[in-house]
Amino acid sequence: MTTGTLRDEVPGSADSTVTFINVFEIDADQLDEFVVKWEQRARLMRDKPGFIDSRMHRARSAGSRFQLVNVSHWESQEAWEAATADPDFASRTRAAREETGQPITPNPGVYDVVVELTAP
Repeated sequence: MTTGTLRDEVPGSADSTVTFINVFEIDADQLDEFVVKWEQRARLMRDKPGFIDSRMHRARSAGSRFQLVNVSHWESQEAWEAATADPDFASRTRAAREETGQPITPNPGVYDVVVELTAP
């Protein structure tokens, strides 16, 4: 039996960490190039106040709708907002969207943990 914990932090409260998740619809032939450039942009975030960690996940199946899933953790919503407002980051993100020959569709959002499961 698995046990879970319902998180009692108030979503959006100043002392709650947030999880940024961005799932990407992208053609398989663009994955490697996109990941290299994504890592360059992500390195800008690593030094920002409030950054905790970030991981890019790649689908094992070429038939998956979302080929890439980025999961990042931030100390607060405010820290994430300040980091993503950085002009250098914004210009690199805009350039990444504009330079691709095939459409890459990001689906970003900031989330709060509501249930957490751990191994017994």
